[in-house]
Amino acid sequence: MFANMVRKLFQSGGSNKTLRSFALIAITMIVIALFVSPGVYNRGVDWMASTIKIRLPKVSERPFSLGLDLQGGTHLVYEANVSEIDSSDRTAAIEGVRDVIERRVNVFGVSEPLVQTSISGGSYRIIVELAGIQKVDEAIKMIGETPLLEFKEQIAENRELTVEEKKQLDEFNVTAKIKADEALNKAKAGEDFAALAKTYNQDQNTLNTDGNLGWLKESEIQPIFEYIKGLSAGQVYSTLITESNGYRIIKLNDKRIRTNAFNNNQPEKEVKASHILLCYTGSEGCSANITKEEALAKMKEIEKKATPANFAALAKENSTDPGAANGGDLGWFTRDAMVAPFADTVFDNTKVGEISYIVETKFGYHLIYKQAEREVTEYNISHIYIGTASANDLLDANKQWKLTELTGKNLDKSLVQFDPNDNSPIVALKFDSEGATMFEAITERNIGKPVGIFLDGQMISAPTVQTRIAGGEAVITGKFDINEAKLLAQRLNAGALPVPIELVSQNTIGAALGQQSLNDSMKAGLIGLLFVALFMIIVYRLPGFLSVISLICYCFIVMFLFKLVPITLTLAGIAGFVLSIGMAVDANVLIFARLREEMADGAPLNLAIERAFDRAWPSIRDGNLSTIITCLILIYFTTSMVKGFAITLTIGVVVSMLSAIIITRVLMFLFSGWMQNKKWLIK
Repeated sequence: MFANMVRKLFQSGGSNKTLRSFALIAITMIVIALFVSPGVYNRGVDWMASTIKIRLPKVSERPFSLGLDLQGGTHLVYEANVSEIDSSDRTAAIEGVRDVIERRVNVFGVSEPLVQTSISGGSYRIIVELAGIQKVDEAIKMIGETPLLEFKEQIAENRELTVEEKKQLDEFNVTAKIKADEALNKAKAGEDFAALAKTYNQDQNTLNTDGNLGWLKESEIQPIFEYIKGLSAGQVYSTLITESNGYRIIKLNDKRIRTNAFNNNQPEKEVKASHILLCYTGSEGCSANITKEEALAKMKEIEKKATPANFAALAKENSTDPGAANGGDLGWFTRDAMVAPFADTVFDNTKVGEISYIVETKFGYHLIYKQAEREVTEYNISHIYIGTASANDLLDANKQWKLTELTGKNLDKSLVQFDPNDNSPIVALKFDSEGATMFEAITERNIGKPVGIFLDGQMISAPTVQTRIAGGEAVITGKFDINEAKLLAQRLNAGALPVPIELVSQNTIGAALGQQSLNDSMKAGLIGLLFVALFMIIVYRLPGFLSVISLICYCFIVMFLFKLVPITLTLAGIAGFVLSIGMAVDANVLIFARLREEMADGAPLNLAIERAFDRAWPSIRDGNLSTIITCLILIYFTTSMVKGFAITLTIGVVVSMLSAIIITRVLMFLFSGWMQNKKWLIK
């Protein structure tokens, strides 16, 4: 019966080609609607699972990417110190800083960060806008983790402390201990920790955050984790933590399980594992002289005899990974710390206590032993650090170091290796061709003298040069554990700042105002859509109604693209989208006006529809093309709000042309048989 009704409704207008086109559009729109707004479907799946015991797959919910003005976030302004840079190179240096910061914040998954430079009156500034970050300290930490790497030459001789300097050193350390005890007693008595940090804290990295270190996982807070693991939220560790260069007071503010926003806010996991790597000629970072086929054959032999008990021994004997001497131990790591094939295997396809199948990545073939898995716990910690001094500090203060031409901008890559003498982790540096030439010249003129390697202004090591070093390779040694060495290598690879920067302004933008603006904008869009729909139905009747259906499809397609790309939505971008709603019916108006003219000339309905679309197309094309050209110019030459407006308007105009020419056309031919004898629905 239903089939007869459909056949009667579409009659001669519903040709097989038109019906197939309609079915394809309908299926496509259902898929798009599920992607844009999966909530209704997922609730239906939950109801079916609980009521009639039928389980269907859910659709993952992916939020829209919102800009700073809608989502809230952090606005930072940094001043670059270019005093050591030639005036002719300063613009290039500041652009390099911008690129490095942009890479750094992208690594942390910040939505469409805006990083731009401002050069005015001798001031070189970098403006950073990070949407979705509500805590300034997290943003500052994110930027500050990008290190400044410098190589310096010593121009002073070593000597012993004088009697006066020894007295000065003792007085300084006694005063530091008194201050530390005083701060600890006040913290234990319940005084505001942030206020105490403002008074006592000497850690340069947390001066602007009142001593707050932000949210950190266990591997990021070694070795102080040993002190806070037994604390309750809000508790201060009861005694001073004495370190080689000072005293530290620790407070655990809170702790939580880290969740993943891209996985329905499920708890994030980390895995403890070790692996055996066999690289081959052509794989990334491999110096082994072995073919891909030979590496795979050898790995298959290892796989046959590998057990949890002998895995470490096999790794030491066979693995080409720098950590082979450590039994291939990778420590604890999260999914995003590893390349995709490796991470997918160890997290999704290998159980705890098992050895994986052979995995191929860009580094070669891996065999992975999954030792443990746990949810990632994050700790929000504040500290007060009060430094002491040593004889070396006083001597170093009197040493004169001068910058060389070699800096982090010449770094090609860094990786973790192990010292063959004591098996301790070291970070190997590989310079680009220009940096290799500079490093060779530096070592040649400093034979028998130390060359200082400084990271963020602090000397990491000062090895004495024994001979000229060609090839552009150096190492950073220190008391690293494997995780610290990996973190340092990752930070260096993410980009070393070519010049130092200082935070001069910070502003946290709350999401409340943005949410109100978003609600107002959406209300305006819905009202605009309603009035456009009423106008089209009143003036053009049934074709107008069909254009409204096409317009609804248009809205879903545009929102689908906003989520898929994703496009970061700002207030200006939403304004572009709302404006494009009105422009979306522009093409339909031209088509329907032409349709009435064709029917007035006596053309049959199907022919009139065909002519209306064909003859209106040049006007639709040219009108929209001129808008698109203007938008492309705005996208290329502008930034921020204007650019966001132009991007969303461009997408809206392109989709509106397609929806008018394709969706409206199919609907018109689909209903043409029904409209044939009801001309009042058209005229």
